[in-house]
Amino acid sequence: MKLPARITAPVALPLAALVLAACAPQTSAPVAGGDEKTGTLRVWLFQEVANQPKEKVVDEAVAAFEEKHPGAEVEVEYIPVETRAQRVKAAFNDPKSAPDVIEYGNTDTAGYVKDGGLADLTAEFTAWDQAKDTDPTARESVTVDGKVYGAPLFVGVRALYYRTDVFRDLGLTAPKSQDELVATAKKIRKARPELYGIAVGGAYTYGALPFVWAAGGDLAVKDASGAYKAALNSDAAVRGLTAYTSLLRDDNCPAATCAQMGGNATVTAFAAGKAGMAIGGDFSHAAVEAGQVKGKYAVVPLPGTTPGSVAPAFAGGNNIGVLKSTAHRTLAVELTKTLAGKETQARLFDAMGFLPTFTDVRTAAAARKPFVKPFIDTLAAGTRFVPATAAWGRIDSSLVVPTMLQEIASGRKDVKDAAADAAKKMDAAFAEAG
Repeated sequence: MKLPARITAPVALPLAALVLAACAPQTSAPVAGGDEKTGTLRVWLFQEVANQPKEKVVDEAVAAFEEKHPGAEVEVEYIPVETRAQRVKAAFNDPKSAPDVIEYGNTDTAGYVKDGGLADLTAEFTAWDQAKDTDPTARESVTVDGKVYGAPLFVGVRALYYRTDVFRDLGLTAPKSQDELVATAKKIRKARPELYGIAVGGAYTYGALPFVWAAGGDLAVKDASGAYKAALNSDAAVRGLTAYTSLLRDDNCPAATCAQMGGNATVTAFAAGKAGMAIGGDFSHAAVEAGQVKGKYAVVPLPGTTPGSVAPAFAGGNNIGVLKSTAHRTLAVELTKTLAGKETQARLFDAMGFLPTFTDVRTAAAARKPFVKPFIDTLAAGTRFVPATAAWGRIDSSLVVPTMLQEIASGRKDVKDAAADAAKKMDAAFAEAG
C-alpha cells in the first residue's frame, strides 16, 4: 500500500509526545535550536506489527494540526523498535538530522534524559488542561527528578492469548498456573506438531520477566545506599528463568527457531495460526485481529505460580517527547499534545488496542470494547517496572537479557551460570551510570 506523501520510511518513535496535543497553544521557552513558527517538523514513531491502522490515526491528527497551524508541515517516519537505540543516539549527536518529536518506550526515559536529548516540558505539561486526567503511573514514566520530559501515549501490559478452536479440539482449558501453562503448551505441541504450544522467544525480554517476577525474583534491587544491584542471579530469579527457558525446547518452541524471536515475532506467529498460545499485549490486538486466527482466540491474564494468581506484568507503554535540538519548540510541543491528547488516544485504542493513559478515556474504552478486560485485570493485579536508571538503556540496548536467554536455550550455559554472567554485566552498567 502506498503511504501518504508526508510519511517516509518506517521509523519508531515514542507515543508519549502525543499526549500534549490538546492543550491550548502557548509559546514555549526557546532552546538552542530556536523557535520558528513555520516550516517542516519531523516525527519519528514506532513501526507496529500491523501499522496501517496507526498510520491512519496519525494522518488524521497531523492533518488537524496542519490546519490549525498554517505554514507548518509534518513528516512522519516509522522506525523499527529494535533499532531505536542506534537511531536515537545518532539523532542526539547530530541535531541537523534529528527529528523534532519522537516516540519512545517508557524504559528509555531516564537514559534519554541523561544523554541530554529530550526537552524539559514540565511547564507545558502542567499547564495542559488534559494532564490532570493522566494515570499517575503513566505520568511517572515521563518524569525524571521531578521534571516532565514528554507526554504518555499509551499503557502497555501483556496477557495470554490462546486459540479457542485448538483448545476445544484437544479438550483443554485456559491454564490457571504456570505449571499448567507449561504442561498445556507441551500437550498442544505433541498433538499438533505443526504448532508451537506457546510461541516464546529468546529475544523476548518482557515475555520472560513475568516468570521471574512470579517466582519472587527481580532484575535488580537497591542496596542501603540507594544504588542498584543486579538480582537476576538470585535463587528466585533462577527459578523463573528455568520455567521460561523450559519452553524454548523442541517439545514446545524449538530453540533453533525460537531463540531469535522477539515479542513481535511471537505475536506474528500466533496471528498467522502457527501457535496455540502467545504472550501478547493490548497493543497486539489489531495484529491478531488482522491475522488468520480472527474469531478463534481469547485472552486471559498470564497465570502466576499458584493456581488462580496473575503473574506480574511489565508496566510498559510509550511516550512522546520533544528533542532539545528542535528549531520549532512551540510547534513541536503543540504537535506532541495533538498526538498524545485524549482524542488521538481514543482513536488509537479503537485502531490498535493501545490502552489510553487518561483514566477517563480508558474507562470509556473498556465499556466500548470488552476485549480490554483481561489487560485491565492484569493492571489491577499489580505490575512491575525495570530499574529506574539510565543504566537500563545500556543494559537493554546491549541485549543482556536476550543474550542470557539464548545462552540457556542453546545449551551453551546452564541457567545459573548464564544468570550470573548477566548480573555481572548489569552491575557494570549500574556502576558506570553512577
